[in-house]
Amino acid sequence: MKVLITGVAGFVGSHLCRDLLDRGHCVTGAFIGQEPAIDGADLVQVDLLDSSRLADVVGTAAPDGIVHLAGLSHVGDSWRQPERYFRVNVLGSENLLRAAQGVRVIVASSAEVYGAVPEEEQPLTEERDLAPMSPYGMSKAAMERIAVCHGATIVRSFNICGPGQASSFVLPAFAHQLQAIAVGDQVPVIRVGNLSARRDFIHVDDAVAGFRALLERAQPGGVYNLGSGQAHSIQEVLDELIRISGVSPEVEVDPERFREVDVPLLVASTEPLQALGWEARKTLQEALQDLWDEAPGQGHATPQTPTTNS
Repeated sequence: MKVLITGVAGFVGSHLCRDLLDRGHCVTGAFIGQEPAIDGADLVQVDLLDSSRLADVVGTAAPDGIVHLAGLSHVGDSWRQPERYFRVNVLGSENLLRAAQGVRVIVASSAEVYGAVPEEEQPLTEERDLAPMSPYGMSKAAMERIAVCHGATIVRSFNICGPGQASSFVLPAFAHQLQAIAVGDQVPVIRVGNLSARRDFIHVDDAVAGFRALLERAQPGGVYNLGSGQAHSIQEVLDELIRISGVSPEVEVDPERFREVDVPLLVASTEPLQALGWEARKTLQEALQDLWDEAPGQGHATPQTPTTNS
């Protein structure tokens, strides 16, 4: 199969690209900025907002399927630059979908489109009405409406985690602080935001398997949640990372790390994806151990940049 991955330099994109290459698929990877170190893929630099160039890339790649992972993906940052999130996530995605007419497209959305849902009404199913509460969530909800018109398959990813994630996200940020404490580069104090929020964390390897299953077997125009089906508080996650690290820091709440709006709970129902033969196989503890093993100073670090319109 010939596959085009947008956002190939990002966290999930790089993992998915290597997985598909290992399975014998031909991959074209679209990125912006620094070229990623991925052997075997045809890498091409393109901005989602350059519609003409994007159409040329799709035409040259002539893919059997496209996995659209490019975009801006940080909820907190979206409050600081909402217009940029709209341009990249909505208009950029529309450019891709127009260029991909007639090609199977899998587009990455987010659980943030659901907004705040009472605990008794979770886990969340794909039929749930959307009520996003952040500029990021709103941009993804708007992108979904365009994707539906183009017959694309929509993937609502919950909190994907594991090795290779940018340190601007909460789990690698914890790991980096703990590593700095462990080697004496930081006083034994870890600064945190809201620890009470509960999230559905899924190992990046399971997420890649989900995207691959959707690429191969998804119903065009379908909507699929991608999560583990279990919720853990940020406090639980931090406690486990502290246990893995072997250090004993003080935990200090930093008001600047709180978001404008923080959804209390998000947990997925994944029955449609499971019906395709997929299931989450790795635990949160495995994801955290893998994340710790690649933290700077552990000997496995691979520098990553935050996901952008690459």
